Amino acid sequence: MPRNDEIQNAYRTIGGEHTFYDGMITCYTFLGKAVCKIIWGMNRDENNRYLQFALQGIPSDFSGKMLEVPVGTGILTMPIYTNLQKAEITCVDYSEEMMVRAQGRGDAMDLHHVTFCQGDVGALDFPDKTFDLVLSLNGFHAFPDKEDAYREIFRVLKPGGIFAVVFMCKKRVNVQIGLFKGSMYQRDFLPRPLRRSKA
Repeated sequence: MPRNDEIQNAYRTIGGEHTFYDGMITCYTFLGKAVCKIIWGMNRDENNRYLQFALQGIPSDFSGKMLEVPVGTGILTMPIYTNLQKAEITCVDYSEEMMVRAQGRGDAMDLHHVTFCQGDVGALDFPDKTFDLVLSLNGFHAFPDKEDAYREIFRVLKPGGIFAVVFMCKKRVNVQIGLFKGSMYQRDFLPRPLRRSKA
């Protein structure tokens, strides 16, 4: 089953705890579709293609140690983790409310190989070179100090590991209305290390 279908199926079937945030990032609810179009400049089909592309950074047979930061409500990744039973996955979010929602989804899906903890991406509580893969999906816009976030992510990532990151947006209206902290990135503002690596 394609990954965007997994996400949509999970959204339809897991409990009744869906939030405005979930609807916005999945482009599934009526209000979510409107906000997705206004803020991200995408309709539902475009959003599904984006999610499919964004999650390609996770190998389908991944079996190492993985860090997801921030996990948000888990609506996008918990369905993917059901197929990564050999992986050891740690999910971190600064927002305890977001993390609790994600953990609830993980528990409902019986994801015993996934653990959750509250934490700050600018001061991760893990030893150097811990993870084989770090995923940051739609997260960098929320980090007030992006340079600290980069330093910490690369500190805990093993040499030769995978850093799967998505933080581009088409529009900047979200910054103007104050939905997110810190500056958004557009292509011209990619940090030098990522421009060199064409990430």
